[in-house]
Order: sequence, then C-alpha cells, then structure tokens
Amino acid sequence: MWKSWRKRFMAVLITVVAVYLVIAHLDSIRRNVAQRDYISYWAAGQFLIHGGDPYDAQKVLELEWQQGYAADRPVVVRNPPWSLFLFLPLGLVSAFWGWVLWTAALVAALVASVRLTWKTFGKTQESRSLCVVIGYTFAPVLGCLLAAQIGLLLLLGIVLFLVWEEKRPFLAGAALLLPFAKPHLLVLFWLAFVIWVLLRKRFAVARGFAVSVVAATGMALIFDRASFQHYFHFLHTATIEGEFIPTLSGVLRLLLFRPYFRMQFVPMALGLIWCVWYCVKHRTNWNWRSHGLTVMVVSILTTPYGWLTDEVVLMPAMVFAALAILGGQKRLRISTRIALAIFALLNWALLMLLALHIPLQLGIYFWSSLLWFAWYAFGRLQMKAKSKAALDPAAALS
Repeated sequence: MWKSWRKRFMAVLITVVAVYLVIAHLDSIRRNVAQRDYISYWAAGQFLIHGGDPYDAQKVLELEWQQGYAADRPVVVRNPPWSLFLFLPLGLVSAFWGWVLWTAALVAALVASVRLTWKTFGKTQESRSLCVVIGYTFAPVLGCLLAAQIGLLLLLGIVLFLVWEEKRPFLAGAALLLPFAKPHLLVLFWLAFVIWVLLRKRFAVARGFAVSVVAATGMALIFDRASFQHYFHFLHTATIEGEFIPTLSGVLRLLLFRPYFRMQFVPMALGLIWCVWYCVKHRTNWNWRSHGLTVMVVSILTTPYGWLTDEVVLMPAMVFAALAILGGQKRLRISTRIALAIFALLNWALLMLLALHIPLQLGIYFWSSLLWFAWYAFGRLQMKAKSKAALDPAAALS
C-alpha cells in the first residue's frame, strides 16, 4: 500500500516540477520552439489540416520563418505519407502548444517503453533497475527530448511488438507502423520480419501491419490526395546525396569515396547478405527478444541514413546486453568492470555533447552506433560464456 502511494506521490511531484519549469521558462521556450526539429512536424500538421502540401520546402520555410526560425534552409519532414497521421493533431494548435503536446507524447512513450522493456525481460528487481538506469540515461533519449525528435515513438512501436508478438499477433503487427515511419533505419529488421512471416507462417502479424499501413495511408490521402507525388518530388529535389550523414557509412564514404553516393549503401548491402544467412541459420529457434535485437543493432550500424536520435530504438538491446553482463553477478570480473566503465564514460561523453548543444549534423557523433554495437556484442559474448560454464562443471568451477 505504501509503495503504491509513494509512486503516486512521486508522479504528482515530477508533474508539478515539470509544469513549474515550463511556466518559469515560458518566454525562452516560445523563442526556441522553432529551432528544434519539431518545427517540421508542426508545419506538416498545419499544411495537412489546411489542405496544403507538407513536403513543399519553400512554403514550409515561409511558415517556419513566421515562428522565428532563423536559418535559410527549411526543415521538412522526410517521413513517408503513412506516417503523416502522427502530425495531424499539431495542425490544430499553435507552435508552442503543439510543442507541449508533442513533448508530452514523447515523454509518455519513453515511460511506457521503459516499463514495457522491464516486462519483456522479466519482472525482477534487477531488470527493473537496469531498465530505469539505461532507459533514462541512454544518450539518444536526451537527443530525442532536446530536438523533440520522433525517435521515442519509433521505440514504443518496437517495444510493443516485442511484448505482443507471441500472444497478440495482430496488435504486434499494427505496432510496427510506428518504426515504419523511418523504413530506411531498420532495413535488416524488415527483411528479417518478411523472412520470419514466410517461414513461420505468422500471417496474423503481417495482417496487423498491413492493415495499419493501409489505414494510415488512407488518412494521409484524405488530407492530401497527392501526398505520394509530393513526397517523391521532395525526395528528388532535396539533394540528400550532397549532405554529410553522421553514420559509419557516411564517414566511410566521406573518407574514401566522397563523389560516389552509392558507396554509402555498401555496408547496408553487406548487412542484408548477413541478415539472410542469420535468419536461415536461426529459422527454427528464432526469438525476436534475442535474434531480433541482434538484427536491429547491425541494421543501425550499417544504415546509410540516420542520426543519433534514431538510435534510441536500440534501448531494449542495451538493456538485454546489460542483463547478460550483470545479471546474477555478485562479483564482477576486472574485464567486465573495465567494459562497463568504458561504456558508461562514452555514453556520458555523448550526453555532454548533447547538453552543450553540439549540432547532430557534425561528424563528432558518427561513432555512437559503434559503441552500441560493441556493448551489445560484449553482452552476447558474456551470455555465451555463462551458458558454456553452466554446461561444463569444470569451467564453472574455474
């Protein structure tokens, strides 16, 4: 009883403090709303509600200027039409109140994702502590909140899929509509999903996904009948190939093949080949809470286009690795302590860069996906070593 009241008291206290901080810094927030990535979502919602083209760069720029946006290059949503439904509520309110609404949705998605991740990996006190610590200190989380980026909604969709996949297949498929707002980000995941559906005949999940995509697309077409034409025209004129993308693929292209944009897709192509082999190898014992996380980590590592804020979808994988490394350990080995310290230090470094408002477009963030990959790989190795020790009494004694 006391624990229940304590939780409610803390929730009320945090809400009151948050409201106070918003009110105390109201003028500053109003001035800075237009400087966040969120302004593109608000502009898209405005054009959708009022019958405009959310992908019209010039008109979007003019609207953003009216809200105090200072740059000469517009911030336009690059999400496909089936994700536009997420921005519709923002078209009914001002830029400031839209930011309040959007931020509340992101925070709610974060809290729900952390709690559901704990449910996914077993409701133990140990897993709860790790979920809370990693969930709220994971560097991409802060990046999403500062920029008011959509990544936390993508994370919620992934976590819901992991929770519902076994017992509620239709809803699990429908939840994947959220991460499908950025289909390029998890290309290996989508390939594994198709292979899994076909080999395991999980057509109920595929049906839920298809229905949600069709419904979301229909909603977009109601507000903008030419949304797909507008979207493809925008992609054709956006000159994305001339941008520096702070990913491993982007850095390799910059260093070795700068004039050749297609070289940025080579890591992803190699990842696709690996993904097919990995799916076939584990086709009989496939588990999304294990094998699926591996595919996601490699997908983020090899993606040709992505940002630090997008990497928030790996939060369940980071928790999985932490449980594999720390779970059931009363005394950590020196190598484990060193690995833990390095991970914590580098994650803290990313947090400091974000806190200092270092732009995400700079190459200084490119190594983040390598850090998550290394942490996850170390966790898998630790889990494999523990399994081997459990089967070999001599190794366990050693």
